[in-house]
Formats: sequence, structure tokens, C-alpha cells
Amino acid sequence: MPNNNKPGLFNTGRIVVWGLFALVMAVAPLVFTSGLGMTVLSQMGIAIIACLSYNMLLGQGGMLSFGHAVYTGLGAFGAIHALNAISGGSLPMPVSLVPIVGGFFGMGFAVLFGYVTTRKAGTTFAMITLGLGELVFAMSLMIPEFFGGEGGVSGNRVTGNAVMGITYGPPIQVYYLIAVYTFLSVVAMFAFTATPLGRMLNAVRDNPERVEFVGYNTQRIRYTAFIIAGFFAGVSGGLGALNFEIVTAEVVGAARSGAYLLFTFLGGATFYFGPIIGAVLMVLAFVLFSEFTKAWLLYLGLIFLFMVMYAPGGIASLIMMNVRVAAFGKLKQLLGNYLAMAATLLVALSGAAAMVEMTYHLQLNSSQGSELVFLGTTLNVASAQSWFGAALVALVGFGLFELTRRRFAFKWKEIQEFIEKKMNPENAE
Repeated sequence: MPNNNKPGLFNTGRIVVWGLFALVMAVAPLVFTSGLGMTVLSQMGIAIIACLSYNMLLGQGGMLSFGHAVYTGLGAFGAIHALNAISGGSLPMPVSLVPIVGGFFGMGFAVLFGYVTTRKAGTTFAMITLGLGELVFAMSLMIPEFFGGEGGVSGNRVTGNAVMGITYGPPIQVYYLIAVYTFLSVVAMFAFTATPLGRMLNAVRDNPERVEFVGYNTQRIRYTAFIIAGFFAGVSGGLGALNFEIVTAEVVGAARSGAYLLFTFLGGATFYFGPIIGAVLMVLAFVLFSEFTKAWLLYLGLIFLFMVMYAPGGIASLIMMNVRVAAFGKLKQLLGNYLAMAATLLVALSGAAAMVEMTYHLQLNSSQGSELVFLGTTLNVASAQSWFGAALVALVGFGLFELTRRRFAFKWKEIQEFIEKKMNPENAE
């Protein structure tokens, strides 16, 4: 039988997946035509490249970095300076190649910093990247000639002669440029996973001692992967510079690095498509979720906490586990349990969120009165009835959720045992 799981890029299944991915990116701006929709789609493309480049370190190489924003940020600064040089006439190149300049900036600094950071692994590597990140952020405020000080560096992407009517003035033209770079970068980084270097990087992650024993230099493997990741991070930063036409010190800050770590983990660092899911969630959280509530960072932290506790493989692992169940025809048996858990969890979260919103209103918006509207219901922070009602809804919801979760766990165990027997009939009794 033909093997469609071979590592090559050009088997039938993967051609279909890549085709669908390209089609979705091509059609998306025709569906989400508003200005907000175009902004969100553009930022998603930029974030996908950034999270995948970060996962080259975390998921594929086991390198926990706390300073990945250094390379996306420095790539963005390099790109914005290149854009200004194009506008000034001192750099004869098309605007469409500016993200490549950002990529080379990211790669150049990865060559410089990576030589130091990749000499160590594990916790030491993480601490060094954290220190370098703080160092670069401090320098961004000390060297205004390059970083622009607190105001940052701005540019104008509408410069030079239009090529085939493309000026990059309309947001949709910028989106399609981002989409092309995103598709090419995603394909290139996936191709990297099938190379000998990519395989050895996985081996270094899993068993560095054995890799050293067979004659490979683990530091050199980590260093080379670090440089490649720096290039794609710089491309992401360059696209961000073109999209926003301004770059500030915030892009090299610890908060940006933390976001890459958090959402790559939430998406699922052990699967290639996991960071793509994480990147989409990151943009939705920063652009949309933050508009609904001032407590969005608290909710985000709680989501991360529960994912670490109950689904450390991320959303991608949950998807793949259910795909495995569906392949054996058992997913229908779990649909009722999923609906019950979703309903009870929604009730529990509604009560808990009501308490959080009242707390935030009491601390931050008390001057606006004691009442607030949450999910269509008027709550009064000065009334014990509102607090008691929210607490009761939360407790009842969590109690019912725990009951439905235990039933689900029992049925899940039965299905997994059935699958194991099917896969290993010789071990069946």
C-alpha cells in the first residue's frame, strides 16, 4: 500500500492540505471585508510566522526561550529603516522585499546572540535568553538613533513606483503580501522538519547524550536551528513593520516574548499546526477579547493554567486525540458527553466571570456607579444578592461539570481500551 505519511512534501494528502491552506488565505479577505476583519487577518498571518519560528526552538528543539521577541523586534526595526531608505532613494529595492531585510536582521542577531545562548541547554538557556531580552529592551531606550526612543520609528510603505497597480496603500494589498510570505514561510518551516537537520534537532531535544555519543555536536545543531528560527522571526517582524508603518520598543519587550510562549503552548507545541492555532488565538485575544473586558489578561492566565493542568499538549493534542477516536468510529458516543460538559462549564464560567467583572468594576470603575451589565444581566456590586447569585451559579456549574467530566472520563477510558485492543489484537484477552 502507498504510504501517505512519508516525510516528503508532495504526497497526495499534504498537497490537498497545502491547497486548502492557500485557498483559505486567498478567500478570507473576500469574506471578512471590514477594516477590522482585514486588520485581524493581516495580524494572524504575521503571528503565524512568529509562533512557528518560536516553535522551531521550543517544540522541535526543546529550547525554552524567553526572548524570542528580540528577533522579531530587531527584524521589524531593520525593516522599517530599510523602508525609510527606500523612501529616501538610498536603497533601490521594491517594498515587497522589505520583510526579507527584516529576516536578515533577525538572522544576523541570531548569529550573534545564538552563539552565546545555545552553548547551554535547559534552564540555563532559558535564563540567558531572558537576560538578553531584557538587555535589548533596555538598549532600545538608550539608543534612540536606531530604536527611535519612546516614540519609535515610523515609515511610509506607499513609496516608489507602483508595480501592476500595487502601491500597498490599500490594506487588502498589504494582506495579500502578508499571505504570500505566510504561505511560503509555513511551507519552508515544515520542509525544515523533514531535513536531516530537523530530524537531528528532534533527537537533540529527546536525547542529547545519545546524539553526542554517535558523533554529532549538539551545540552546533541548536545554533544552526536558532539562526534559521531567527530569520523567520525577522520576516514576521518585517511584515509587522509594513503593516503598522511604525515600530516601537514594545516589540522587543518581555511581554511580546511571553505571548509567543503562551500561545504556542496553548496551540500545541508538539504538533506542527499547533502554533498556527495559537497564533490565531493570540490575535483574537489581543485585538478582540481585550475589547470586551478589562480583565482579559486574568482570563488568559486562567486558561493557560487549566491547559497546563488538564491538557499539557495544547489544543492540537485534543484535536488529534479525537481524530484518533473518530477513526475507530467511536466519536459519536462522546458527543453527548461533550455537549453536557460544554453546557455545565459555560454555566460555571458565567458565574465566575460575573464575580471577576464585579471585582474589577469595584476596584477600577467605582466612580461610574455600583451597577454594571454583564451578559445582559444588571449586577450591583453593592448588593450581596448579586455576589451570592454569581457564586451560587459558579458552584452549581462546577459541581455539574465535575459530574459530567467523571462520566466522560469513564467512557473515554472504555473507548481507549477498545482502540488498544483493535490496534494490538495479540494483547487482547
